[in-house]
Amino acid sequence: MCVRVFGEGVDKELGRRAAGGACPCCGGKVAAVEVESKCRFCLVPVGFVVKKKYICTNCSKRLVLR
Repeated sequence: MCVRVFGEGVDKELGRRAAGGACPCCGGKVAAVEVESKCRFCLVPVGFVVKKKYICTNCSKRLVLR
C-alpha cells in the first residue's frame, strides 16, 4: 500500500489497449491502461505497483468492473 501523505508519488502510463465493452454513460469505446505508481519518501524510492485501469476514450471517465 502506498501512502502519499508523507511522500510524493509518480504515476507513469506503461501501455494502452482496447478493451471489450462500451461506456455506460456515452457508449464510447473502453481502453485498458496499465499504470505504474512509484512511491518515494524523501526522494528515496520505496516501492512501485502496476495497476490496470479502464477508461472511456470519448468522455475520459474512469470505469470500474464489477
